[in-house]
Amino acid sequence: MQEPGPRHVVAVVGMTATGKSDLALDLAEALGGEVVNADAMQLYRGMDVGTAKLPVAERRGVPHHQLDVLDVTEEARVAAYQRAAREDLAAVAARGHRPLLVGGSGLYVRAALDHLEFPGTDPQVRAELERRAETEGRRALHDELARLDPGAAARIDPRNARRVIRALEVIAVTGRPFSAALPEHVYAVPAVQLAIDVPRPELDGRIARRAAAMMAGGLVEETEALLSRGLAEGVTARRAVGYVQAMDVLASRRTREEATEDITVATRQLARRQEKWFRRDPRIHWLAPGPRADVLAAALRTLGP
Repeated sequence: MQEPGPRHVVAVVGMTATGKSDLALDLAEALGGEVVNADAMQLYRGMDVGTAKLPVAERRGVPHHQLDVLDVTEEARVAAYQRAAREDLAAVAARGHRPLLVGGSGLYVRAALDHLEFPGTDPQVRAELERRAETEGRRALHDELARLDPGAAARIDPRNARRVIRALEVIAVTGRPFSAALPEHVYAVPAVQLAIDVPRPELDGRIARRAAAMMAGGLVEETEALLSRGLAEGVTARRAVGYVQAMDVLASRRTREEATEDITVATRQLARRQEKWFRRDPRIHWLAPGPRADVLAAALRTLGP
């Protein structure tokens, strides 16, 4: 494992509801840092309650980047994020501050830090695959991916239609397996990655409390406002956990109580997928949970002098 150094990016990664934001702010204050977001849904303007985005007043004066950069009608593209995030990380370092990459979207973290190239797209191929997903179902496309690229199929959740479609698109465009685009864990941007290893029962409880707080905190009302700005037409944003369920409440397909329970279940499933992704990366330093001061002290010891 690469030894940390004073010029390394500090990446605070891991599952949702583990306390990444608090640790990142504590580190930013201790190190003189600025935060670069690596949560795909926090890229969207107006998606605040449902993504647990820190309000400006709670950011302790720490500058944040790659927040609120997309409209809900725009598609989040990892290649575009890679360019923008690396520019932000370099700019933070150029100002003499410590760059902190913070988020739980695993592919976005790797895009910012690792040697990772993104093949081009073909709108016609993509459109045909999206049509097939609607008519044949996500499982049929995942089965096709399993035949063409078993390695990629094993790493992509069959319910994640967007990633299944992207994998099949890459195979069609390049003639190469999609898994070839996910190389070994090798940094292009030197970094130290930290994650808080919250036990699953405790994490499940945190997720349930967060879902209830989001519903009480205006998630349905936020979703209604976003629908007036085109959320239902958004390729990426409309699929976000929380907003899917809130749209059902607005359409009288679920009660608020049912939606809260559905959000809890879906977020727990998301956390399991995140854990599986991040556990595969041997470079991550897993910190024991505990009082914030103790977690910060452990993180600073990991970073070294």
